[in-house]
Amino acid sequence: MSLPELRKSIDSIDDRILELLNERARYVMEVGRLKQAESRDFHVPSREREIYERLTAANPGPFPNEALRSVFREIISASLALEAPMRVAFLGPKATFSHLAAMQQFGLSAELVPQKSIPAVFEEVEKGRALYGVVPVENSTEGVVSHTLDMFMESELKISAEVLLEVSHFLLSKTGRLEDVKKVYSHPQPLAQCRKWLEENLPHIPVVDVASTTLAAQIVSEDYSAAAIASEYAASVYDLKVVRERIEDQVNNFTRFLVIGKKIAEPGSDDKTSLMFAVKDEPGILYRMLEPFASRGVNLCKIESRPMKKKAWEYIFFLDLVGHVSDPNVQAAVDELKGYCQFVKQLGSYPRAK
Repeated sequence: MSLPELRKSIDSIDDRILELLNERARYVMEVGRLKQAESRDFHVPSREREIYERLTAANPGPFPNEALRSVFREIISASLALEAPMRVAFLGPKATFSHLAAMQQFGLSAELVPQKSIPAVFEEVEKGRALYGVVPVENSTEGVVSHTLDMFMESELKISAEVLLEVSHFLLSKTGRLEDVKKVYSHPQPLAQCRKWLEENLPHIPVVDVASTTLAAQIVSEDYSAAAIASEYAASVYDLKVVRERIEDQVNNFTRFLVIGKKIAEPGSDDKTSLMFAVKDEPGILYRMLEPFASRGVNLCKIESRPMKKKAWEYIFFLDLVGHVSDPNVQAAVDELKGYCQFVKQLGSYPRAK
């Protein structure tokens, strides 16, 4: 086939895709009317997961599965917007990594609302002003975000999903030239994650902590002698040039985000459960709190401790395990754990991020 013939065939396929998208949208609107009539939740995360898993399993290629997921994320996002507005709070401002995580999870058609703090994200969801919230919980290099764990001690919100975002840091400025950089702005975590690169490439340049990578980009957008460490997306938002890309010291630098809501997700094919508990202070208690899971073959993928605010030298443990809380083995292990604890709180069961 000639080039014009190939393009004509592609145009014909695009016309069919457009027709099918609108046909799909009409079915989605009908589903929305039925849900409203029956007072059902309009957003069902397990249904989204089923769509992704079915399509990626059936995909013969050459269209890549990761791109297929991105395409259908936007189709689902736009479809949900036809049923009802999807309002999602995130730790802002815009162009931060939390914003990117929210877009990755909910697509561009969701109403993403920036908040000034992690407690503010929780409050938006608790008071019903947002259906979900997105907050960071840990980084593969710098460890846990303690503010997020602390919020679960008082909040009744549940974890409904997790998002793994590969974090790549870019040095951005107005000129794009390294020799023009006389000062570097960023949030403390990106600065820590790029410490070695800064020492080797800008050894005598002062670094300044600010509240977010977005604020750093805002400052630098008005200062030709400064640079910001931020996301590549921030460069497009604030009209900055890339001085150096991927300056993080560790490759495979990921941040894990939690999606918080009011309900536990339905069981799926690959779930994770998060618990919070406080143990009684007695000999051998740490062994006994792990034994119920080990004896049943339940895989523990993370355990973290935080001091109790109201009692000195006493701790609350956060534990992630593989499986849904409705699984018989998981439920039996949790029930046995309760016998050794002052309290046990289920934070949620949710699809395990890939």
